[in-house]
Amino acid sequence: MTELLTVTNLKKQYGDKIVFDNVNTQVKQGEVIAILGPSGAGKSTFLRAINLLEAPTSGQVVFEGNELTNLAEKELDILREKIGMVFQSFNLFPNLTVIENIKLAPMKVKHLSDEEATQLAKKLLMQVGLAEKQTVYPASLSGGQQQRVAIARALAMSPDVLLFDEPTSALDPEMVGEVLNVMKQLAENGMTMLVVTHEMGFAREVADTIWFMADGGIQEIAAPEVFFETPKTTRAKEFLQKIL
Repeated sequence: MTELLTVTNLKKQYGDKIVFDNVNTQVKQGEVIAILGPSGAGKSTFLRAINLLEAPTSGQVVFEGNELTNLAEKELDILREKIGMVFQSFNLFPNLTVIENIKLAPMKVKHLSDEEATQLAKKLLMQVGLAEKQTVYPASLSGGQQQRVAIARALAMSPDVLLFDEPTSALDPEMVGEVLNVMKQLAENGMTMLVVTHEMGFAREVADTIWFMADGGIQEIAAPEVFFETPKTTRAKEFLQKIL
């Protein structure tokens, strides 16, 4: 598998507080990575630093051979199109219908015609199981449906990698499954994904690799069966005892 993303000596610091330091890791094309760890471990900040929504204090992020930390804003924006992001809080435009939310970026950024963008949006809504919701507004949807629209919107830019920042943590328990099912389908179709999550079943079943973050860095990188059955570090053992 081709290496898609490499992180070298990445550090993020706010004043005296070091969020994470000396993070070194890589992501291969088609790999699904679950980023686990206790609250406050810097998982979301680290995810946002990967596409420079959060500027790292030091270190390098190389994506598809380009060092993002060195690029001018315009060049960075072009590469960011290939790094899709799905947030915890959906971030849909309330004044636009579902299909308009999905069409907006492909038309503005990729200059698709209205007809091309409409066809793409309809196809993606079918993929996430919401073909019948294209003309409604986000407020009329459940949280799980809104998050599936947000995934479709991210997919509309044809990204090479998708970053998920706790995509199910704002949802009622009965809605979590419908979002995870869409994410499982994406994984099966070969999408490269980095997922900050508290859903241990998803991490165990769908991820190729676990990154365990705690105490200012990645403490452990392992296959799910190894991480969940025989974690190496005391910190990971403590974490798993509390949540499993």
